[in-house]
Parts: sequence; structure tokens; C-alpha cells
Amino acid sequence: MKESSKVVEICFGSGWMDRTVNPVQAPAFLNGSVFYGCPSPILRWAHPKCRSCFGKRLELTRRRLFAARGARLYLRGDLVAVDRVKKSSIEYETGYLCEGKSENFPHIQTLKNFPKEELSGKVVMVRFDSSILLGEKLDKNSLAVSNALFTVQYLLATAEKVILVSDWKREVSSKLLDSQSVSDILSSLLRRKVVSLKCLSCGVPFKRELLEEADIFLLENLSGFRKEVANCPEFSELLSSEVDVFVNDSFSLSHRVLASTVGISRFSPACVAGFQFEESLRELKRVLNTDKRPYIAIIGGANIHGKAAALKRLVSECDGVVFVGMMSLQIMHALEYSIPSTLLEPGSSDAAVEVIQSARYRKIPIITPKDFWCINDSPGYQIEVIPAHRLGEGWVPVDLGPRSLDEMDSLLSSCKKVIWIGPVKFKSSHSSICTDGASQVAQIVDRLAQRNCEIAVVGNKACSAMIKESRSSASCSVIENASVVWEVLKGRKLPGLLALDRAFPFKIDWRMAYRNPAQPLVVDIGSGNGLFLFGMASRRKDQNFLGLEVNKKLVRRCLDGVHQSGIPNGFFIATNATSTFRSIVSSYPGEVVLVSIQCPNPDFNNPEQRWRMVNRTLVEAVVELLAYNGKVFLQSDIETVVLRMTDMFLRHSKGKLSIVRDGTAKWRQQGSWLHENPFGVRSDWEQHVLDRGDPMYRLMLCKSATS
Repeated sequence: MKESSKVVEICFGSGWMDRTVNPVQAPAFLNGSVFYGCPSPILRWAHPKCRSCFGKRLELTRRRLFAARGARLYLRGDLVAVDRVKKSSIEYETGYLCEGKSENFPHIQTLKNFPKEELSGKVVMVRFDSSILLGEKLDKNSLAVSNALFTVQYLLATAEKVILVSDWKREVSSKLLDSQSVSDILSSLLRRKVVSLKCLSCGVPFKRELLEEADIFLLENLSGFRKEVANCPEFSELLSSEVDVFVNDSFSLSHRVLASTVGISRFSPACVAGFQFEESLRELKRVLNTDKRPYIAIIGGANIHGKAAALKRLVSECDGVVFVGMMSLQIMHALEYSIPSTLLEPGSSDAAVEVIQSARYRKIPIITPKDFWCINDSPGYQIEVIPAHRLGEGWVPVDLGPRSLDEMDSLLSSCKKVIWIGPVKFKSSHSSICTDGASQVAQIVDRLAQRNCEIAVVGNKACSAMIKESRSSASCSVIENASVVWEVLKGRKLPGLLALDRAFPFKIDWRMAYRNPAQPLVVDIGSGNGLFLFGMASRRKDQNFLGLEVNKKLVRRCLDGVHQSGIPNGFFIATNATSTFRSIVSSYPGEVVLVSIQCPNPDFNNPEQRWRMVNRTLVEAVVELLAYNGKVFLQSDIETVVLRMTDMFLRHSKGKLSIVRDGTAKWRQQGSWLHENPFGVRSDWEQHVLDRGDPMYRLMLCKSATS
């Protein structure tokens, strides 16, 4: 008999017969082996020391049992598994499970995709980039300025009030004297009166009554507050007072943890990216893209020790590396060139050696300058072109020599992509005497751009040189703030980016998820291992069930269980439903009749955010998408958690939700607790709590037009 046609007989122990579970979720024994269909409650109840080994045996046996397509599974005499698996888990992970190629760049909510109706009548705060809008030489035709202005103008046309906030220094522009002078500059740019507000220094939250005199306001200079840099929670809460939507449009600060970019997101109902932030993020992704080959990196600047991790990543991705500036001297020293000790950075030797070893392992070239324009310390400061091997004879480099530039031009001639990051700058105090090296590098890069080579330029000095020399800016990506790029190259995440609300990245084909996508939908937020939904789906074939869970491993196992058991009305998505509920559920073709939130897990690493799964954004999305007479089911073994969730739903539902009370409900002063689970299907944690003799606190809310 062929393996694909075998019938597998499985018998459960008596201890599992009494539980309301989906058959393929429960463990069973087959010739001394353990069968595992999808996350089993036994793993939650097992001793922690047994879980790892037990789970591995379960997974191994599961893979063997379902290795053959068409393997049929008989359970209690009924055929419960499908004859074949329609889609592999990998394909589902690609379409629904993964939220992006890199965890460093999550899919975020943007102002462009944020519903306009959610801005109507709202107070919106914009964290703008002062280096873009308040610079000494403002180019209104530049893309950055246009996007930054468009963010504010877009909000002025859709929101009720707009509050601007930023930091600025006199170094940016001599006109930046105080908040009033900045208000005048912004008024001129926006052609709308910008009123200056002074409330941060007083430490008193501003009242909505203060916003009656105008449509757009400016808060005080954030650079004058230490609590801004310290990301002080009290200062963040003060910033967010009366704010309904926070818009971050300062991408250049996304690598820093500030109260005005990160802290404020904890207190704002909605946090989205502005148009300039979104465009800058798109440019960053384009800069880091490595699809085109050959790919060469020109690396300048200093501090090789602090950038070692980023340099090793570049070496691992590029087909060649060209070092210029101070960093080239550290590499040359590691290559046993004679470099004066005054030009060496502390702790640079080990980092330089690691970079060289990484390049040699990949067998890619490392190019260092072959000659320099140098100054001799003798009287009169004699300037000459000195070969690299003669630097130890009293000559101090101030710029790249002609041979170095020629070699660079030759190496780059056949490239399809070039990234230039960091300035062509040396430590000498006389470097201003000969500074056309950066200009000549820009000319070389510009000629490549004219031959359809993709160019990425990072850093203020490099960007300035490129702007002066470039004639093909259309094919050139420019990011002036190099710190953001260096942080990403080091493998670090951007706090300012992670603080924004998530947006689900894929359009869901509901016809692939469910056999009948027109059926009423039940959504379980924080579905865990899916025990509740599997039980519900087996009972109610006339409804579809969707689990939203942030743990990708649990979702992967639940999807395996759905495919293997042939459940036509169950599906799971890995996502943070707190911010993506609307973008996922809004496309569903049928009605949403029930939303459940059961036993939200505590976050012990962040006590201030513990159990805060429910926020205003989630509540408003649930209430809007829920059908009339639809229900919201809340339960937890912690009474205060249910009371807080209920309070949030009642407070932000605009009167559309009311507590369901019936004859079986036990009235308490805090609410109307339900004695029993109204669905007859328990989650694994609910069962665990009841088994240990503790109470569960349950509430049901109903949406109606007359609530």
C-alpha cells in the first residue's frame, strides 16, 4: 500500500475526552509516539522543564505523519482531516504571516493612508524637522521642503486644529531667535497665521479653549528642555495633552529616543508618519537595496571603532569597498602602512583588522588611497602630492591625490550601484587648503549616474558636494543625516519608527482564507494557540473565525492546524491587532458580528504598559466595523483588566456600545459579570484558571443605534 493512502488510527486517553477541543489540537499516542497537529494545551500545562523536549518530539512526529499528501486521519470514527493540503505554510507565511523583509522596517501607518474621516474634528500634533523648514537657505522647490509643507497643509485642510512642535538652534539659522520669530517664518511659508503657545515651560497641560483663536499653533523650542532628551514620561504626557493624532515628520531624528518622537506615542490615540517621514523611509530602503551588481561602497568619515558592525555589513553585501578620509588611514595602518600616530584613532586597530579579514574572506577588493595632497610641517607649509608609503616622513594628508582618484574612477566604471557615505575629510587643521577631493569624487559618481548607475549619497558633506556637481539628480538617492543610516547598518532598530502605529502590509484574499467569505466574521484579538477559535469553528460552520496574534510561531502552528484539519472557516494572521485591526478587517466582505479579547498577556518588562492591549485607536476601529447588534466579549482572570477594557470601550464608542445584562448575569457595583462562558468553548488559559479554582471576569457589550 502506498504511504499516501494509509489510514492513521489515533485514540485519545480518557483525560482528553471531556475537553472541548478541536481533535487535531490534542496530543495522542501512536505506537509509543506522540502526535501533534497544532499548539496543544498540554504544553501550557506541562512542567517548564518538560516542554522543550516534549515539543520537539511532537513536532517531529507531526512532520512524519503529514509528510505525505493525502494522508487521511480518522478520529473517533469520523474523517476530520482533509485529503490534501491546499497551500503550504511557507506560502501562507509569505502572504499573511510576515510583516516585512526586515524587522528594522515594520509596516507603519502613514498619513497618506490614514482615513480622512478620522482627522475630522481632531487636534493633530506634527513633529516637524527644523533642519528642513527653518534652514538658512530654504529651497522651496526641494522635495524635502515640499513634503514637509504638504504634511501641514494637508492637515490644515482635514483636521480641526494643528499644533507644530520641534527643536531649533541658532546654528541652523540666525533668524531663529525665539518662538515668535519661528512662528513668523512658518506663517510666511504656510501663508496661514501660526500662533505661538507657551505652556511647556509652565508644566501645565494646555486646554482646548486656548485653541479657539487660530487653526495652527507652535509650541516652545524643545531644545530648551532636558526632559525632551531624557524621554521623560511626564513631559511626553504634557506634550500629548488634548492631542488626538500624532504625526511624526522628522525622520532625521528617528534613531534617537526623544519625548517628542517616542514618548508621546504612549499617550496619543493614533501615531502616524507624515509625508516627509514616509518619503525619507522610502529613500533609506532604496539606499540599502543590494539588488544591482556590481555594488561598490565609498566610505569616508572617522570613528571606525564605533562603526565596525556597520562596516562589516557593507563588506558582506558589496562587491568592493573604497575607503577615503580619516577611515582610510586606519585601514592602511592595519595593512602595515607607516601612518603617523597622531593620525590614528584610539581602539581602531582591531576594528580595521576585522574589516580587512571580512573582505578577504569574501575575496572582494579593499581600495585605499595611493597618494595624498599633503602639507609638510616645515616653515611655509609646502604642499605636494605624496605617495601613501611616504606618509611617515613628516607629511600630513589634507586631501586625496590624483592617482587615488584615477584608481577610484577605474574601479567604479562598470558598477551598477554605488553608495557614498561619509565625508572626504582628514584630521589636519590645514585641510581647508585643498578641498576639491570631495568635488572630484562627486564628479566621478555623477558620470556613473549618467550611465544609469544607481547612486546613493549619505551625509551632509557628501550631499553638498553632490548637489554642486550633479547633473543627474533624478537617479540619485540623497540622505543628509548619516547617523540614521549608520544605525540601521549596525543592525539596530529605529525607535522613532517603531513608535508609530503598524499597518498591515498585505491585501488579504478572503476567498483563499475561507470557503465562504460572505459568512459573518468572528475576530479573536490575541488568539494565542487558537484553542478557542478551533473549538468555535467546529461548532459554528455558518460563521468564519479570524485569529489575530502577535506571536508568529503560534500563528504558524495554528495555520498548520487549519490546513491539516481542513477547517474551511478558520484563519490566523500574525500582527499587532492594536494598530492593524482596521486595515485588516475593513476589507472583509461580510459582517463582523463578534470581537473577543480574552486574557491579554501582561508585559512584565514594561509595568506602565502592562495589559494595555486596548487603546482608543483599537476601540474606534472595532466599534466602526462591528455590525449593529454585534457583540464585544471581554474576559480576564484579573478584574481590573476587564474593568479597564470595558471603560475604554464605553468611553470611546460614542454611545454605540452598552453592557449586555440578562437573568443569569450577577450584578456587581463595577459591572455585569457573566457566570459562564456564553459560547461553551473555553480558551486554554480560561480552563487553566478555572481548574485552579480562581474566578473569571466576563462582560459582553452590544452595539446598537440607540445605545
